Amino acid sequence: MTTATAPSTTMTAEDRCDRCGAQAYLRVELQSGGELLFCAHHAREHGDKLKQIAASVVDETHKLGATPSKPADD
Repeated sequence: MTTATAPSTTMTAEDRCDRCGAQAYLRVELQSGGELLFCAHHAREHGDKLKQIAASVVDETHKLGATPSKPADD
């Protein structure tokens, strides 16, 4: 399994966890061709099994600790 954070695959708030519907921070591209999205909680819970079936992983869990930027004053 490889871990990548390519700009073209940046996840947004619209990406939702396939398990619970929370915001997804992990995209797993499967060896079989599909993809799964997970929140950080479910990514940790299923991490060992995901490693067995993943072709690649985009992990953006580092965003969880980031402080949101303020919008510019108009």
